[in-house]
Parts: sequence; C-alpha cells; structure tokens
Amino acid sequence: MSAPTAFRYPQLSRRRARLRTAVHRVTGVDPLPSDDVAQAFIAGLTAGDPVAERFVAETYHGELGARKARELVERAQRDGIDAVPEAPESMRALFEEFEQLPDWVDPDLVEQGAAVWRRWAYALGALGNAGTNDTYTEGWLAVPLSLSGGYAGQRALHRYLETSRWWIEVCRPGAILTPGSLGRNISLHVRIMHVSVRDRVKQHPEWDAERWGLPISQSAMLLTLLGGSVAPALGLYPLGHLTSPQEMRAVLHFNRYCGYLVGVRCDGYFPETVADAWRILFMADAARSYDSGGSGTELVESFVPAFEPAVQHRGLARLRAEYHYRVQAGYLGLYMLPWNRRRYRLPSAVPGIVLLLARSPVILALELARRMSATVDERWQRANLRRWEAWLRWQSDGKAAAFEAAVPLRR
Repeated sequence: MSAPTAFRYPQLSRRRARLRTAVHRVTGVDPLPSDDVAQAFIAGLTAGDPVAERFVAETYHGELGARKARELVERAQRDGIDAVPEAPESMRALFEEFEQLPDWVDPDLVEQGAAVWRRWAYALGALGNAGTNDTYTEGWLAVPLSLSGGYAGQRALHRYLETSRWWIEVCRPGAILTPGSLGRNISLHVRIMHVSVRDRVKQHPEWDAERWGLPISQSAMLLTLLGGSVAPALGLYPLGHLTSPQEMRAVLHFNRYCGYLVGVRCDGYFPETVADAWRILFMADAARSYDSGGSGTELVESFVPAFEPAVQHRGLARLRAEYHYRVQAGYLGLYMLPWNRRRYRLPSAVPGIVLLLARSPVILALELARRMSATVDERWQRANLRRWEAWLRWQSDGKAAAFEAAVPLRR
C-alpha cells in the first residue's frame, strides 16, 4: 500500500521549514527525524497486528462469536493456554507471542518507568488526553474513535475511565512483568479490542484507506505511547513534576513494553532516546492535514464536558465533580496548542489552570524531598496510586471496566 496522502510529510509548510532551519542553525540539532525513520513511520501508518488479527478473525468475528471467544481467552489467562485444548492454533500463536519477553526489555528500566507513572498518577491521564485532543484535527486518528464511539458523546468519560484502569494496573510495582497480573490480562483484551475495531472501521464507507492508511495503525499507536511518556515528562515540569533525563528514558522504555503487550511493534523506528521521540512528535505535528471535520470536533467537544457535575451530584460530591471538571479543562488549556484550541467550543480553562498552578509548589516540594529520601519517594508513589484509584472508583460509580471487543460501530 502506498503512503497515506493525508500525512503531509516531508512537504513542510514555509513556516515550518523556516523553523526547522532556525533550530538547526542555533542548536546544531535537526528537530525532525532521519529520512529512514520518517519512511518507517509512514509505512507504519498502513501496518497492523497480523498475529492478533488472525485470531480475532477466526474467533471473535468468526463462528465462535465474541462471547465464547472472550471466555476462551479468560480461561487461558486464568489456567494457562495448555488448559484450553479447544484453543485454535491462532490463539496459541497469540499467547506465545504475548508471553515472550523481547530481548530488548530491561526489567529494571521497566520498573523505573512504572514508578514514574505512579508519581504522575492522575496527571498522566489528564495531560495525555489533553495532548490526544490536540491530535483530533487529523482524520486518521479521529475517525476510528468517532466511528467506534469510544471517546465520543456520552461514552467519552466511560472510555477514559476504562483506560485509567489499565494505566493503574500496569504501573503497579512489578505488575507489568508478572505473568497473570491484572495489568497484563487487561493489556491482552485491549489488544484484541483494537484489532476488532480496526477490522470494522477499515470496512466502513467513511474510512478512506488511500487517504488515511490503516485504522489504529502501528504508527498511530506509537504516538499514543509517546503521549504517555516523553510528552508528560516535559509538560508536567511547570506543574512541579521534575522528571530527570534518566527517568524520561525509563518511562519511554516502560511505554515501549506496555505497547508490546497491546500489539505495538514499530521495530526499527521506536525511539531509543527522548530526543528521537520528540523528533517523531514534531514530524507528526508538521504533517497535519486538519481533515477530521465533524469527527474531530465531536471528540474534542465531548471530553471535558463529560466531567461536568451530574444532576444527581449534591454537596461534597458536586464540589468534587466540579473540581475534576475544572482541572481537566485546565490541562486542556495548558497542553492543547492555542491555534488548535480556537477551532472548538470549550469550557474556560482559567479556573483549572489556577488550581493546577496553586498546587504546583506542593508537588515541587515533594519532588525535591523524594530525591533526598527513598522512603518519601516510596510513600508518595503509594499515596498517588491510592488517590488515583479512589478517584476512579468514585468517578466510575462502581462500574467495572470491560474492554469489550466486537462491539458494533455507532454508525
């Protein structure tokens, strides 16, 4: 398949070409990736997950059906694949690949990266989704989410809460490398869900493969991983989170392994350094087509309003909901590019930004203290994780995350 026409790179606009030249002249560093990496990324816009796709086609989308296929997966996760004699060969291949630890994994670095997520906690999701909202100008990112309904309309908060559950489970101490952990089990269901949505979207008449490539492609998923690693590592600095260069490398490595579990490979172009990660982000920004239309508008304008206090909220519950609504709006105001933000009707970001800046000295003090005391660091991580999970329970109102595959598209 040829390169998707909507990804306009390396045809830089005049303004971006001047910026690239200026940065290179002043710093001696090219802010954009090498041609080899750029071409690999563009090729990744049409690449999927063949191992999982074969399994989903045979089971979830085949005669077995989604319910029975999920039961097989859950039984294999609980008892082991050998305890499921009726498992098809495609399922065994999926489990074999999933359980294989890649040669590039450094377990110590993975755990260091998970600790970074525990320090960021709630801020990780809030900033990450603000950055994701900024990318909804692009049809190749927005249309699959709009068609599946994941982050659109009334389901926006529900999907965010499901994703928050995954974030929490994979960053628990030791969880991501422990066979049978809830974080790993959820990761496999996320991978299956992505494959199911990909198959349905690519057959939908609204999907333009020549223009956008493959839905939820390898490169699209890579951008999500960078949005959960190097982007918050830099973006949270003004709010008091002082992530060191070593911690940035660790969280990038942790995200790479999280991505591996949900089907992201990007072999040969997954960035090894923080600088290389930013080059890919800058390239994706430079390649924008601003072609998501109504799909992008719906996604952006659905997210923050989903946190507004509900009719049933009263007293302290209403204050709590109002706080999170304002904070989420504040993150969007800080981390969505102003010229993109102006495209949409969004709640005022000012109250939320004031709240975020007001608490930043406390976070800064804790950051300095945890560098002087491992005990402070450990207690802060535990407290952050506990508060994050308490918020999730409250916001979810007791509803469990499902990560359902093979759900019909909304239109």
